[in-house]
This record gives sequence, C-alpha cells and structure tokens, in this order.
Amino acid sequence: MTDTMTHFDQDGQAHMVNVGCKSETQRIAKAAGSIRMNAGTLALIVSGTAKKGDVLGVARIAAIQASKRTSELIPLCHPLYLTRVAVEFRVDQENSAIDCIVTTETFGRTGV
Repeated sequence: MTDTMTHFDQDGQAHMVNVGCKSETQRIAKAAGSIRMNAGTLALIVSGTAKKGDVLGVARIAAIQASKRTSELIPLCHPLYLTRVAVEFRVDQENSAIDCIVTTETFGRTGV
C-alpha cells in the first residue's frame, strides 16, 4: 500500500481507486454514534411502549439496510459483498441517549 493512495488523480480530479491488484482479505470496520433525546422519549423506547412499535428493532433493520447500500449513498465507494452486519444499542440513561455501534465485515479487495 502507498501513502499516496487517494480518491483524486494527479490533476486533482475525483476518481474511484483501482483495487484490482489488491489481495482479498477479511476486513472489519466499526462505526458508532450517540442519539440524544428527551428523557421521556428514551423511557418510551426502553419500555417498548412507543406507539410506532419496537423502535430499536426498526432502527437495527434500517442500519443493516443502510450498510448494504453504502456504495449508493457515498460517492466513489466500491460496492461490497458484506458477510456480516451487527448492530448493538446501549442505553445511556445519564445522558438520555442511545449509543449505536455497527460492526461490518467483508472478504474482499477493499475495506468496509
């Protein structure tokens, strides 16, 4: 791998990086974020009594779907065959938040 690998060519033009010569390896990535909300909203989600149903269950499916469609959402991203997407939620009562941690895996020439 080279320190100059970039999504811009020598003229500064955006391009998709050529990964054809790279070896296929297992690649794992984690992304995390915190969703802050009113304490009452957090209580509804945790109790499972929100009018729209299982909020975290729906959010888990949405995160998996978004992971699978990343190449459609982020310019210059290579399409990937994901072998696993795991979504974990942690309730943070003190900050009235839910932390979301997503782990993705693939076996290929470019990472997740």
